Amino acid sequence: MRWSEEGGGFPFVLLHGIPTSPALWRHVLPQVRGGRLLAFELVGYGESIPAGRDRDISVARQADSLLAWLDHLAIEQAVLVGHDLGGGWRRSPRCTSHGGAQVWCWPTRSATTPGRSSASGRCGRPGRSSAGCRRRCQGAGGSLLARGHDPAIDRESPAVSNQPYERHGGAAALAWQVRWLRTADTLQVADRLGDLQVPARVVWGVADPFQKLPYGQRFAWDLHTELWRIEGGRHFVPEDHPERLATAVNEVLGAIGAG
Repeated sequence: MRWSEEGGGFPFVLLHGIPTSPALWRHVLPQVRGGRLLAFELVGYGESIPAGRDRDISVARQADSLLAWLDHLAIEQAVLVGHDLGGGWRRSPRCTSHGGAQVWCWPTRSATTPGRSSASGRCGRPGRSSAGCRRRCQGAGGSLLARGHDPAIDRESPAVSNQPYERHGGAAALAWQVRWLRTADTLQVADRLGDLQVPARVVWGVADPFQKLPYGQRFAWDLHTELWRIEGGRHFVPEDHPERLATAVNEVLGAIGAG
């Protein structure tokens, strides 16, 4: 298990998505006013890409890894801050009691067709993909990063996201990640979001080309909170608009009496 950690007090667990790593939060963390900030690295992502080879790295299994890691650190309650795939976690007593809370950038309920992965999933096992398939996945990753950032703001983020892939398998590593994107994992718990009774904030880029605004509106409704809209914002809010996300985290800090 890999993670970065700073600060002290009530734990805030930050969960990145695809195709990123804990570096996603590098501009958010300096603006959070307190708390024990733990940026968890999903198994099979970032510098943990080698650990995910030939292993189930679906959302369901990532949730098991997350809970095992929390047990290892003796963390019984935490605030979850999730972006992209990092928003697709199943219900846990650690985030449903009074001491828990959530800050979400978007859910993953519509990432792929239920019951199967997206087209890139046909690439199969890393190291055994055809050259053509690797090229398709490489192109998909570059397109995702380019379309997901605000062109007038971002400069260095795509390069930061690409660095782990350059070191650990390139397009084949991305293909393995995409293969495990299954909406069945999140649809299984989507109808129970309304049962969560915790302080929550939902921050959404209005111009997100991947997860449209109505998904954010539905998500905020389910969590009994308002939607924080970022006009012109796209998908990678933590990198393009870190101050808005940090404000949401700081509000939750205050709401649970930890700020």
